[in-house]
Amino acid sequence: MTVLDNRALNRATLARQLLLDRADMPVADAVAHVGGLQAQEPQEPFTGLWSRLRGFDPSVLSDLLVRRRVVRTHMMRRTVHLLTADDALAWRARHDAMLRQRVLGVYRSDFEGVDLDELAAAGLQVMADGEPRTTSELVRVLAERWPTPRKRALGEMLIPALLPAVQTPPRGLWRAKGGVRNALLTSWLGREIDPPDRDGSDPAGAALVRRYLAAFGPAASADLRAWCGLTGLPAAVAAVREELVAFRDERGRELLDLPDAPRPDPGTPAPVRFLPAFDNAILGYHDRGRIIDDADRGLSVAGARVVLVDGRVSATWTVEADTVVVTPLRGLSRADRDAVAEEGEALALFLSDNAGDRVRIAAEPH
Repeated sequence: MTVLDNRALNRATLARQLLLDRADMPVADAVAHVGGLQAQEPQEPFTGLWSRLRGFDPSVLSDLLVRRRVVRTHMMRRTVHLLTADDALAWRARHDAMLRQRVLGVYRSDFEGVDLDELAAAGLQVMADGEPRTTSELVRVLAERWPTPRKRALGEMLIPALLPAVQTPPRGLWRAKGGVRNALLTSWLGREIDPPDRDGSDPAGAALVRRYLAAFGPAASADLRAWCGLTGLPAAVAAVREELVAFRDERGRELLDLPDAPRPDPGTPAPVRFLPAFDNAILGYHDRGRIIDDADRGLSVAGARVVLVDGRVSATWTVEADTVVVTPLRGLSRADRDAVAEEGEALALFLSDNAGDRVRIAAEPH
């Protein structure tokens, strides 16, 4: 079985995530292609798409949200993701049990003796008028009937675990500020959620395996589980296994992949890329060694924005006083610093609507 080293896996990830070369594709197609973008920080997906698409116009993504072709909803790992409407409807039922169990894992004692199906039905009844509500407004109505759970627990159980909901605009629009107001996914889109299969098969799980590998492969089953947070996936993997090819990584783990998916030559040059907080190119794996060193792994879950140099996390970045400030994590060559500065200038122009291109690269660590 062919062994793929970390550099080969890195280039495959960059290619799948549209980070090896900016793509010419519609914004909605890009959101679908990468399996959604993690989006609990509302403005971060704009940078993620800017780094992936040639000539990205942020107003296009805002328009997709307003026209309800793309939605902000809790999905993989119980985190807010930017997903196409089609994917949100297709994937939601498969995530229901995971969403519920993750809330119970934190607040189980709050819901002792509570009939969760009854709570869900009451919540649906309140939200059935289609009027977007804050979670607090919803909790205020239902807490009279269910006074035992703490309000925070009740809110987190209702949205997103029991009620498939979207966060409505202006939340998530370019440059817009707004609190979270929720609407039912089905009301917002005017379409029903794809139901789970009644015969015990798992077509949604099988589809998720294919989509994950298209966006993140080659990858191990543990990587797939880390991305979506779902259990019960071995059966879905087994169902599509004959469609897949297998490799091993340097640790001996079996990696699965779609046969025709891109696996570039490990020597392919990788351009500098600025990634937003919580980018799935990093978070989409259990073993993130293909793109980030173990010593820096904590950055990926702490919300740090990072810079890829030669395909690997090599710096962090932030914006201070209209200046993109880059802080190297290790020594950079002069050529790398020049490339970081050039890409940083382009990012500064994007973030400032072409008002300025200031970049500052901090001193390297000793």
